[in-house]
Amino acid sequence: ERGIAAHHAGLLPAFKVTVEELFQQGLVKAVFATETLALGINMPARTVVLEKLSKWNGEGHVAISPGEYTQLTGRAGRRGIDIEGNAVILWGNELDSTSVGGLASTRTYPLKSSFKPTYNMSINLISQFGSDKARTSLESSLAQFQADKAVVGLAKQIRKNESARDSLFIEAKCDKGDFIEYSQLRGQIKKLESDSKRSKRKRAEIDDEIASIRKRMKNHICHSCPDRENHSRFAERALRLQREIDGLTERINSRTNVIAKRFDRIKIILDKFGYIDNDQITKPGKMLAKIYGETDLLIAESIRADLFSNLSATDLVAVISSCIYESRNDEAAKIPRGEIQTALSGISKIYGRIHSAETDLNLEPMRAPDFGFCWASHKWASGNSLTSVLKGNDLTVGDFVRSMKQIIDLLRQLRVAAPHLQSVIDQALTKVDRGVIAYAGAAL
Repeated sequence: ERGIAAHHAGLLPAFKVTVEELFQQGLVKAVFATETLALGINMPARTVVLEKLSKWNGEGHVAISPGEYTQLTGRAGRRGIDIEGNAVILWGNELDSTSVGGLASTRTYPLKSSFKPTYNMSINLISQFGSDKARTSLESSLAQFQADKAVVGLAKQIRKNESARDSLFIEAKCDKGDFIEYSQLRGQIKKLESDSKRSKRKRAEIDDEIASIRKRMKNHICHSCPDRENHSRFAERALRLQREIDGLTERINSRTNVIAKRFDRIKIILDKFGYIDNDQITKPGKMLAKIYGETDLLIAESIRADLFSNLSATDLVAVISSCIYESRNDEAAKIPRGEIQTALSGISKIYGRIHSAETDLNLEPMRAPDFGFCWASHKWASGNSLTSVLKGNDLTVGDFVRSMKQIIDLLRQLRVAAPHLQSVIDQALTKVDRGVIAYAGAAL
């Protein structure tokens, strides 16, 4: 009635759409919203007020980027109505005027690719193009281009360091012999003396090793050089630069072909778990090709382990929720008893095997199953009302609807990937796609 409304992800989709329409018609004069209001919604305003220049990214509060600032303040000024729009930032003790100026003045925003091949993507690429062509395609991705571009600066620094190192090597040259070798012996002694303060090895053992190196130094032909200390200064600086060069080279190697290398490691895991055989897609591989999501391999392995076959429709909903949900807190999850706990235990064991294989290959691990939505999804599938489901937990209605829609999407994927589960999946879909969930889908 007063023309004030809220707009955020925790609202029902239908309510958000209503707020958007009322705002466009001028019936709602002020909207309190999160930064998502600025994305993909036609809601221009005369004035935009930013309460703070930080946001919650799911893990912590981070500063908004210049691009996000422009998206938000770009809503100010209605086309064909306002001559200009106003962007207001509330003053606070933590507000840095220099940062505000930087956000407002930035007009170019680098586009950073978050692309990385997944198990499902890799299977489908191999199936469609073959392994070699798939790898070549990934090497042409924007993500790889950006990684290679970052290498250019590192390579330039390496060349600069190499030039300086070579000059120092010349200055450190000794007519008597290899002074770099002599300097390396000095470096070994310094390292041993430093390590001895933190090492668990016996002091006597370290002292013996130091004494042995000192003896080698005294017997070295360069030890008698009258310019020994002068040579040492140049040699130590040269060796320090060499260590920097080695570190930069390692960074370059870690970034070169990073996307293709990830694909190679994924292939090793797919082969180990039986999804490919000599670059040929196996029967389990064809099933994996039909499962999309962050936990694709975990779901496929759970199907192969027959974890879903003995579950009721209601229990199936609760169990697969662990593969789509991400909790916002670390509170212990409430899990229904019986077959659900048995299936979740099996999923956890499978995840452990996958995680171990990924760790062995230095592959970024798949996110772990999350049991935080099992109780709520089980209650909804059991026919409870929305009020009953949300009572006693911190779930917003928007979060609940979004998570249930993800479960429905996964159930539909499973119906295609695992036809033997079709009957129980159809029952599960009937149980969950009702009421506010069905209405939300229709509204979208």
